[in-house]
Amino acid sequence: MLILGINAYHAEASAALIQDGRLIAAAEEERFSRIKHVAGFPAEAIRYCLQAGGVTPGQLSGIALSRNPAAHPAVKLKAALRRGLFSAGVRDRAAALARIRSLRETLAETLGVSASTLTAPIHFIEHHQAHIASSYYPSGWEEAVVLSLDGFGDGLSGLWGIGQGNRFRIDGGAPFPHSLGVLYTAITQFLGFHAWGDEYKVMGLAPYGDPSPFRPAFRELVREDIRSGYRLAAVPFRHAEGGTSMSWAAGAPRLDLLFSKQMSERLGPPREPAAPLEKRHADIAAALQERLETVVLALLNRLAERHRIPRLCYAGGVALNCTLNGKIRGATPFRDIFIQPAAYDAGTALGAALWVAHHLKNQPRNFVMRHAAWGPGPEPAAMERALTEAKLPHRRLDPTALCRTAAEALAAGKIIGWFQGRMEFGPRALGHRSLLADPRDPGMKEKINERIKRRENFRPFAPSILAERLTDYFPQAHPDPFMLFTFEARADQAPKIPAVVHVNGTGRTQAVDQENEPLYWELLRAFEAKTGLPMLLNTSFNEQEPIVCRPEEAIACFRRNGVDALALGPFWIVPGENGR
Repeated sequence: MLILGINAYHAEASAALIQDGRLIAAAEEERFSRIKHVAGFPAEAIRYCLQAGGVTPGQLSGIALSRNPAAHPAVKLKAALRRGLFSAGVRDRAAALARIRSLRETLAETLGVSASTLTAPIHFIEHHQAHIASSYYPSGWEEAVVLSLDGFGDGLSGLWGIGQGNRFRIDGGAPFPHSLGVLYTAITQFLGFHAWGDEYKVMGLAPYGDPSPFRPAFRELVREDIRSGYRLAAVPFRHAEGGTSMSWAAGAPRLDLLFSKQMSERLGPPREPAAPLEKRHADIAAALQERLETVVLALLNRLAERHRIPRLCYAGGVALNCTLNGKIRGATPFRDIFIQPAAYDAGTALGAALWVAHHLKNQPRNFVMRHAAWGPGPEPAAMERALTEAKLPHRRLDPTALCRTAAEALAAGKIIGWFQGRMEFGPRALGHRSLLADPRDPGMKEKINERIKRRENFRPFAPSILAERLTDYFPQAHPDPFMLFTFEARADQAPKIPAVVHVNGTGRTQAVDQENEPLYWELLRAFEAKTGLPMLLNTSFNEQEPIVCRPEEAIACFRRNGVDALALGPFWIVPGENGR
């Protein structure tokens, strides 16, 4: 049984292919289009997934879209009436509905076949059901509390319940207009970060602030609610009354400002994007982060008390808040937590396909997600062609020599591009499309932010660390391979790794094990043999663009940004040594 999952006409457009319940391939359209968070139809991602699986369109058993226009009709009607039937928001949704209705024709055109060739049924899976399926089914657990929290999808901003075997029992959700995702995005915009997906900047800014001046304001902006989980104050937000427009048809996602003028009465004037960051802005970020944590942890405690199950499967855009994630075990009864790497909307393509396979078709579950490498992985011959065309001299090394050579360069203070195997699914580079550096260097964070990434200096970097040495440096950490949890560093170790410890003494850890990441594990071992330190600074291989996907993109980023060396598959390139 071959099921193609699609997230289309929404931000983070993506595709995933499932065969007999096992993931074959998954990719985000942005990696091909080179437009961050690109919306529209994921044509290239779909083509890649079918090619990776050796599948023709006529072989598909099912097509799963992570949207269901028929879901929650009362909620949607109420929202439409509240906004006004001729508002921009309602018009946007009507246009999206028209595109969804022609899905089969669009897919056929994309694949260059007639619509009659695509005989597989199309399943419309509610957005949050796709989210929870994307986390629960790959967890490998037979029973868990399930939770999805994000901006909005199919009329809801959250959904929760339990998963048991192949089925779900949903017992709660948060309807429009109440949304923790909208809250976080609105304040992100208020702080002058207007690009889609900038919320992580605010999470990085928060530890620099003091929440106390704005704590009362945020208690008013979002309140806990026993029945619906949480409720937003109506006046400071524009989305509820149709004052915002959003575009997910094609290209970069576009979202109007979500906050109203009344927000300034609570928080002061909004920051212009080019204006300097002041202490007040950091204080607002801190108060926002604190309030999000308070509300979500209270919801989780209620779910834990209700279900008495110590396992949590969590998804949605809010699930990418690694600061919050790192506090769940200490503040709730949940001891086992699974969040798949593409927890945001890209992951709904995976979830929709899994929902069809297991919930609708009752296929046995036989897949556990232990790594994120489900994207394209060019062969060495393609890499060598790209190097030759770029006139870059290079040496071919065996894996052990490559890791030893790279470790020596890293120990000498070099920054290297590491392009290996299949690329990651999700927003994190996890040792396949990474920039790597020595975490011992106190100036490395500023060097990479300014010289290579060209981004704000308050933004932190994360450590990749040998799984077996994780708790030597982060005592409370649990071995997560997807870099989705932040933990406090050991007080006596933090000064030794300043480039990967944030201002609040924490690090967003990636635990690297030999079984699932053998080459990256070998590199970390080689660096440990050279320096005594079993970790590296790891950040995404890009600069104000999607993570590099093709060898040509890695070479271009290497050349223009002053990266010191490049490991492109088995090939080693160093300027001066090999030319540039």
